[in-house]
Amino acid sequence: MTKINWDESAELDKLAELSIKTGVALQPGQDLIITAPIEAAPLVRKLAQHAYKAGAGIVTPFYTDPEVVLARYKHADKTSFEKATDWLFDGMANAFDTNTARLAVVGDDPMLLAEQNPEDVGQANKAISKASSSVRERITRFDVNWNIIAWPGTQWAKRVFPDLSDEDAQIALADAIFEASRVTMLDPISAWDEHNNRLRRRTNWLNTQNFAALHFYGDGTDLMVGLAQDHEWMGGASVARNGVTCNPNIPTEEVFTTPHATNVNGHVKSTKPLSHQGTLIEDISVTFKDGVITDASASKGEEVFLKLLDTDEGARRLGEVALVPHGSPISQSGLLFYNTLFDENAACHIALGQCYSKCFKNGSELSQEEVVARGGNSSMIHVDWMIGSGAINIDGLDATGNTTPVFRNGEWDSEL
Repeated sequence: MTKINWDESAELDKLAELSIKTGVALQPGQDLIITAPIEAAPLVRKLAQHAYKAGAGIVTPFYTDPEVVLARYKHADKTSFEKATDWLFDGMANAFDTNTARLAVVGDDPMLLAEQNPEDVGQANKAISKASSSVRERITRFDVNWNIIAWPGTQWAKRVFPDLSDEDAQIALADAIFEASRVTMLDPISAWDEHNNRLRRRTNWLNTQNFAALHFYGDGTDLMVGLAQDHEWMGGASVARNGVTCNPNIPTEEVFTTPHATNVNGHVKSTKPLSHQGTLIEDISVTFKDGVITDASASKGEEVFLKLLDTDEGARRLGEVALVPHGSPISQSGLLFYNTLFDENAACHIALGQCYSKCFKNGSELSQEEVVARGGNSSMIHVDWMIGSGAINIDGLDATGNTTPVFRNGEWDSEL
């Protein structure tokens, strides 16, 4: 089979245009930082072309190389894993403070570090989480317009389609990415306008209900998730603090809000594997008491998961709860992408760690102390994992305990 000529790929060009115009919604004169795996250079070049056509000030790419990453784990001294590029994160934080937009391209092998020492992986992840806190705070506060899209990396493609050749696997993954991102449609930008309107109808309904808690039950889960005071549901296109309306995630099927950090109780099991920093974590099972995970296990990758929970005090608490119907296109594809950007849009999910301050009424005006006072969690991490399936039911509870059906058998109960 002929290998893709990325320079002539109409779908890749449409994805780049969609990312610039609808995803990051780059403004005339605005600078842009792009982070991407080195293999994704063909997409980054198209992103730069569309960014400059949209009036970008300057586009600055930062590439990662998996071979360089592996060289560290194979040859570096143990003290290396205690370090992170503080200067780079500090520079990015400064860029965001001066209204530089952010665009991240994902596509590396999700299992790159699967065979490496879990202690080294955990130490490196902790160092990165600490060093990147200034950047993470600005992203979770939604200070600037940002977007994440995907490139069909060859090794990632082989994880998703192990029985195909390298070329055929990459083509198959590219097709799946283009389909999920809606760039196979005649007018992707109009398709996203329609999709955003549908997600907005759902967030508007949830915000009108003003539930005090959500009860997830079925498929081995019985979890009561209290919602933060003055929480607000969001999804799809959102307005950043700089006033720009953007779509942070392409693709996205979720609506999400902030749980109360001290009001989560019960037990929950993952319904899809979590690919975290190069390690696949399967069959996660945790118990919450008063917001804190008191017991946790996993059938695979447990050591890495437990180290993740020990990152800081907030790592054992929730920072996000998201609703995704089982009938979402990504779920119905039947694919496990081994990538959170996609897999989280196949199922309802929760996130350990840092909350999004934007998920509060007047969130852009709240200080960090005010966010915490309303029940928002603070942490160096934000890690999503999937808990939804076709057997999950969700009830919304008001302040007096009255219930309203939200999901039945994995789908929205109403015609939203």
